[in-house]
Amino acid sequence: MTDQLAAPQTGSFEAVAPDHRRRNSLVINLMLVATFVVFLNETIIGVAVPAVMKDLSIPASTAQWLSTSFMLTMAVVIPTTGFLMQRLNTRTVFILAMALFSLGTAVAAIAPGFEILLVGRVVQASGTAIMMPLLMTTVMTLVPPHERGKTMGNISIVMSVAPALGPAIGGAIVQGLHWRFIFIIVLPIAIAALVLGAMRVQNVTEPRKVPLDSLSVVLSALAFGGLIYGLSSLGEAAAGEAPIAPWLPLAVGGASLVLFIVRQLVLQRGDRAFLDLRTFTSRGFTVAIVLMVIMMGALFGTVFLLPIYTQKVLGIAPALSGLLLVPGSLLMGVAGPFIGRLYDRFGPRPLILPGAVVVSATLWGFYLLLGEGTPWGLVLGLHVALSVGLAFMFTPLFTSSMAALNPRLYSYGSATIATVQQLAGAAGTALFVALFTIGSLSQGGDVEGVAAEAAGVHQAFMAGAFISLLAIVAAFFVPKPVEFDHAGASAEAEGGWGGH
Repeated sequence: MTDQLAAPQTGSFEAVAPDHRRRNSLVINLMLVATFVVFLNETIIGVAVPAVMKDLSIPASTAQWLSTSFMLTMAVVIPTTGFLMQRLNTRTVFILAMALFSLGTAVAAIAPGFEILLVGRVVQASGTAIMMPLLMTTVMTLVPPHERGKTMGNISIVMSVAPALGPAIGGAIVQGLHWRFIFIIVLPIAIAALVLGAMRVQNVTEPRKVPLDSLSVVLSALAFGGLIYGLSSLGEAAAGEAPIAPWLPLAVGGASLVLFIVRQLVLQRGDRAFLDLRTFTSRGFTVAIVLMVIMMGALFGTVFLLPIYTQKVLGIAPALSGLLLVPGSLLMGVAGPFIGRLYDRFGPRPLILPGAVVVSATLWGFYLLLGEGTPWGLVLGLHVALSVGLAFMFTPLFTSSMAALNPRLYSYGSATIATVQQLAGAAGTALFVALFTIGSLSQGGDVEGVAAEAAGVHQAFMAGAFISLLAIVAAFFVPKPVEFDHAGASAEAEGGWGGH
């Protein structure tokens, strides 16, 4: 690993002065407030999708763009965050993120139709794309290795409680008000986080001059944007409504991704990479990425499909539909600190392996047990089980993947993780929606009928169940984390797969 990469500018982990500890704690807590807002925003719209579909007379294959456009934008913007966090102060990046998010929320709140609503979601996503890697990089920079599991566990409370409250709040709003009030309620919270952060967030790293490779930016946008657009068009193509054949953006995205990777490999020889790919020389990081792809795909696909299933197949009111997702998500948050302490004590594999088994068993349960007359209590129980399994995976995966990296690569690692999350989420949503549409159309073309929609749900979860088996296999390859000192030296052989 070359010494030219920028190391964090916070001094030794072991010798942090009390005033610096207070500053670090304040910065992390303020970022957690902002993260709570953006995570609430991601899930609050889910329960409202059927209402949006009815109000705007759009099918599920079009409504999915409220989620997939969000992920597409994030996948395009996130790779730039490694550059932004190298060039700009922490406070500047925070203000930029929350300002964009607040602007997007305001646009969505006053949107007269689907197109403007989509624009608002895109602007929201631009801010969210910056905030997520900023939080991860800041935590890894400020928190010593022996406390990271606990800190990540505490963070998981916010990251789980916000999504848990989102469906409940969204369902309650849609039950009594227009779906537009979902954004009206989020807006003042976003503005308050922006103002508070602008006043109190302090800079915890020193910016440095790094070049911006314009060709890498273009290739990144074509690669990640093309892949997500193509994946997201699968559902529309299955319904015969796609404006272009999905294979075209997929081909453009795939070819651009190959060129992007080649470009980064060339540039990183002189430490000029837009997104440094030396993160993948760590086996711990690479295996964690594979597991995240599977888990995020299953999670996003399930979260998108369950409200449609409970409302349109089981006939459950939107408010109750949202409440069904709350217990599992709250349990995931409450378990976070406990799982974080277990990680600090036992490492990732003893947690990730049983978590993968539980997630797979739950997805098989969704496939085998969901139908037209399924009791809502069974849906609740399966979602709680899924949340428990995911809780045992996400905190260890996020922590071990970043811990496997040289500290000089934290900003690139966090950007890579966040990008992969969005690609996996888009792929999972697209796969579930496409199979849902195909399964529904197979029932005599009556895509709106209860029996047809139940058949579509059955087919979508079948694919998720089979894919989840790969996670169990991958979990066996999760290595013990390698600890780096603050200068970036490892106790074991640095770099390749043999030492990690």
